[in-house]
Amino acid sequence: MLEKLRVVFTIPELRRKIFLTLFLLAVYRVGYQIPMPMVDGEVLQTQSQSTSANPLSTLVAKAAVFSGSNLSQATIFGLGIMPYITASIILQLLGTVWPPLMELKKEGEAGRKKINEYTRYLTVVLCFVQSTAYVWFFLMGKDSGGNDLINDAFESNGQLTYGWQLVAILIMTCGTVFLMWLGEQIDEYGIGNGISLLIMAGILADMPGALYRLVLNSKLELTGFGSTGIETFIVLGFLFVGVVAGVVFITLAQRRIPTQSAKHVRGRRVYGGTRQYLPLKINQAGVMPIIFASSLLMLPTLLFNGIGNSIEAKSGTFMHSFGGFMSDLGNMFGNGTSLVYNLCYAGMIYFFCYFWTSIIFNPKEISDNLKEQGTFIPGYRPGKRTADYLERVMERITYVGAGFLALVAVVPTVISSLMNVDFQVASFYGGTGLLIAVSVAFDLVQKIDSHLVMRNYSGLLE
Repeated sequence: MLEKLRVVFTIPELRRKIFLTLFLLAVYRVGYQIPMPMVDGEVLQTQSQSTSANPLSTLVAKAAVFSGSNLSQATIFGLGIMPYITASIILQLLGTVWPPLMELKKEGEAGRKKINEYTRYLTVVLCFVQSTAYVWFFLMGKDSGGNDLINDAFESNGQLTYGWQLVAILIMTCGTVFLMWLGEQIDEYGIGNGISLLIMAGILADMPGALYRLVLNSKLELTGFGSTGIETFIVLGFLFVGVVAGVVFITLAQRRIPTQSAKHVRGRRVYGGTRQYLPLKINQAGVMPIIFASSLLMLPTLLFNGIGNSIEAKSGTFMHSFGGFMSDLGNMFGNGTSLVYNLCYAGMIYFFCYFWTSIIFNPKEISDNLKEQGTFIPGYRPGKRTADYLERVMERITYVGAGFLALVAVVPTVISSLMNVDFQVASFYGGTGLLIAVSVAFDLVQKIDSHLVMRNYSGLLE
């Protein structure tokens, strides 16, 4: 293995790409720690520690796993890369139903560049909306001690002035746009998928801190599953190994459909007639179903808590009781420990697995391509029969991939509640964060292998 790593760095082009990628990721991590000038860091740190058990804080922690954001510390990269991901998803969905975008997708490279341009514009719009909401509902509030989060030099009557509000919005918007540019530079001049690497860098950078908090609050003895002890490290270790092995297995798993090309005569020679296979990935949707499901499950918490707080403020025993009931519903969806939450989570993952797969996998298009190439699936006529067969096979294998994603997504919340482990620790070392990190790392290794094989070297995975 060490010899293969040495070979990687002996190739000048590959070495240059790797070092450039590491440098751009380091720039991202530096900006991740720079707070906005109008925020009082000490008060914000005190507030985040005092509200760590709040369902809203749990939501922020979940969002940080998927977006590489740092909303709890109000940094210049606070929004992370999530606005760009959201814009990409919106345009990809519109590309399946809106005729102008459908035509652009058919134009090849020129159409792809135009769609990327639209994605950047939509990202800026989403950044303005999200940063405005963040400034108004988070920075303009007060902590439990009654002290403003805003530095005295930037406030007027206890609030940010309109000019500094605009500056804060522009800072967060420019931070996300800069991250988008970093990701594109990695795509063009570095190695790997830039946006995915930014998310993975955020996850890996937070893992040591999560492990430190786990060790700090643990006891080196058997304490039972009510507190953090030796059994906690054993379970998390098994989860770590199991998720890594499972992600690699599901990522490599394929359903190979046998195909055969038709024979045709050119001159005195007979061409075709070879047997090949059509590989169908078990998990076509990747981690997108988990991102969709987690994002939508944030809405009930915000909705029920908002309704409950507004109703509890009104007079009357019935209204106060009803408001408390709504708040309890919001807390149930916020902490992720209830059976209802986990069942909804798993059900939505299954739904979005099939939904996303239906968008990115078009059996009719694949059937038409096979027909144009003179290739067919033995036992099935080209055209509709082949398309129906491919769709039926994809429905079956997607069920397996969705089950794996649901298991990976739900187990950390159960472990967090049963073993009294912080949610961030459970998600980093045995859940979605680890799933994303392993998937992106595996894709990076495959791209490095392609460079090695092109130069007649053996790959890292061989």
